[in-house]
Amino acid sequence: MQLSMRLPLITGVMVTALSVSLFDMAEACTRVLWNDNKLAVVTGRSMDWPESTEPKLTVFPRGMARDGGRLGPETIIAENPAKWTSKYGSIVTTIYGIGSVDGLNEKGLGAHLLFLTATDFGARDAGMPGLHAGLWAQYVLDNAATVEEALAALDKVQVVMAEARGHKATVHLALEDAGGDSAIVEYIGGKPVIHHGRDYRIMTNDPPFDEQLALLAELDFSKPTSEMPLPGNVNPRDRFQRAAYYSALLPDPKSEQEAIAGILAIIRNVSVPFGAPYKGFGIYNTEYRTALNLTGKRYFFELTTSPNVIWADLAKFDLAPGAPVMALDPDNSALSGDVSGAFKKEAAPF
Repeated sequence: MQLSMRLPLITGVMVTALSVSLFDMAEACTRVLWNDNKLAVVTGRSMDWPESTEPKLTVFPRGMARDGGRLGPETIIAENPAKWTSKYGSIVTTIYGIGSVDGLNEKGLGAHLLFLTATDFGARDAGMPGLHAGLWAQYVLDNAATVEEALAALDKVQVVMAEARGHKATVHLALEDAGGDSAIVEYIGGKPVIHHGRDYRIMTNDPPFDEQLALLAELDFSKPTSEMPLPGNVNPRDRFQRAAYYSALLPDPKSEQEAIAGILAIIRNVSVPFGAPYKGFGIYNTEYRTALNLTGKRYFFELTTSPNVIWADLAKFDLAPGAPVMALDPDNSALSGDVSGAFKKEAAPF
């Protein structure tokens, strides 16, 4: 690869689909990790979808009892489901009220679920505790403080395909922590394929990660100029390469405000404009963008139909066992800035 710039590596990822129209359509999401500046480890992601996923920002305390075999009110893994009690509190974005697709825990571990067509979790092995794919991200946020711990925790369970109304959650998982470590976990041919290291920074969608890296290797970004032609469409290959190019050019931030602005600038650049066609799935607009300050434990959220960026500070929530689950519907144009105090008790968390 002829690259003198520090190009972030990327993976094909898309958000889990746990509802009537989710599993049979591919999302065009992107994740970017910025772990080589001198201020903070930050991550950004986009969520692209043809309709509202009913996102809700939700804060879970420690001590939450989980059942990896339950999808909403349904039991989908009856034999030997994974069961655990959360060690760490977290803030997540939920999808359709039945799973976590993006989030950050109190130790600075971030997790993101995105779609990958090639995903194959393999046949069920009832000798391993079963964890359905909709709780994959929440499982690591509940149990791990670092990427290393998350990968070790995942060795103890088998991720199992989840289905809702006949549609399958073909997803893969991206992880990063406050130390700047990163990992991409894909299931290909029934086996986990793990890319672990600080250089795995960018994520989009199909094809699988190895193929994305091969495509990136064909490009020469060593002499960036304003005249350099860049892939400009909304497909995952173009977004992968464009995010790699611009991420390598980010100037060192002097404040959290600059760091979040920098990462959101990249995510906005690879977002899908309203009305843009995506593959055979029709229109795929970017619904929202998130940014995580893994160092400061703050979670930023930008709904594309709202004029404001909002954020929540995990330090301002009661995360002790027995504390209530807190939630906020971000679809409110009056929300702006720090909304930690606007969260309300959630009566029926998933």
